[in-house]
Parts: sequence; structure tokens; C-alpha cells
Amino acid sequence: MNASYEIRECVEATCRFRFPMATGQLAHERCPWCGGRTQVVRRLAPPGDALSDRRDAAPVALPAMAGLLDNVRSVFNVGSIFRSADGAGLSHLYLCGVTPTPDHRKLAKTALGAEQHVAWSHHRNSVLLADALLAEGWTLWALETHTAAISLLDAPSPPSPLVLVAGSEVTGVDPDLLARCAQCVAIPMAGRKQSLNVATAFGVAAVLLRNCVRNDR
Repeated sequence: MNASYEIRECVEATCRFRFPMATGQLAHERCPWCGGRTQVVRRLAPPGDALSDRRDAAPVALPAMAGLLDNVRSVFNVGSIFRSADGAGLSHLYLCGVTPTPDHRKLAKTALGAEQHVAWSHHRNSVLLADALLAEGWTLWALETHTAAISLLDAPSPPSPLVLVAGSEVTGVDPDLLARCAQCVAIPMAGRKQSLNVATAFGVAAVLLRNCVRNDR
């Protein structure tokens, strides 16, 4: 059963700190900012209740799309990617090298249950996996800030089935894995930094590509 939540607000006129908490957590009835008394100002439905109708609806048939994470080290990034993959309707996440799997107890903190709905498998060698996926008829696209990368906003309609590849937060996509990708795509950046956190970038790319597929097919 999902826990219920409430929003509390500090009653001190000089503070009025407002924050959510699980119902019944007595230790948090005091304001975490000033230590003053708080009161419940709103009660919230258990997370996910608003989506019950959507869960009961018949699933929408979508072209096959999966993700491949090669040596993405942060368990929190991987958890976030699971959540994005679920939202974008990806059928599978291939976790390679040192990429943590849902067996890691901390992954659920950012996956928020998505790891229970997205199929996954772990592979020691991403290049060997890529060769196997290509032999099965998949097309690989790399998400990478490469000189040959094209903007996701200008990318052609993605093929199906498609695997979106993301690499290490530090070193990027393995060159030999990149060589097996038919296309390299990037998110256009307007600021001084030329890249996003890998979890953020993967989520943006997955949703953009998924909507391209749905609009064109």
C-alpha cells in the first residue's frame, strides 16, 4: 500500500517554511528550518493514485525502442534513466560494464519503481552486445557530443527497432561502440556548457525520439 503524504507549513510568521512529508512522521512535525511548530495545510493522495486510470487502459502499441548504457557509473543516474525509459515506453535497458543494475539497493531512490516495469539485462562487453543487436536487426544511435553529431531537433525519423546508446559520464561512448552506431545525435545547447548530465540527456533524447516515432508512423 502506498503511503499518504501531507504538506506542512511553519506557523512562525518570520519563517513560514513549507514542505511535504509522509503522514505520521512525528519527528518532522517541527520545522526543519527554524525548529518552530508546523501545521498540516494540505493532505495529498498516495503517489500514483492519479495514474490508476492510465494503468488500467490498454497499452499503446509503439515501435520497438531500447536503451544501452555503457559504463554509466552513477547508480542515481541509472535509476533516473530507468524512470525516463519507462516514461518514454522503452522496452529494454541493456546495462553494460560497470553500469549498476536494479540489484543495487540505492537505484530505487531515483527510479521510483520504474525498475520494476522496464526489462533489463547486464552485459560485460558493450561492443560484443552491439554486434549481437545489429545481427538481430536493431539500429544503434549514439547520444554523444561528437563532431559528427547532428541535432536531435534536425534528426531524421528514427528507424525501428532502435537502440539509444549513452556512455560514461566522463569518457563518453566507447569509440568501438560508437563505430557501430549508424547515427550520432546531440541535444543543442545554448549556454557555456556543451552537455547535460547523462540522465537528463537520456530522458530528453528518449522522449524526443519517441515522439518522432509516434508522429511519423
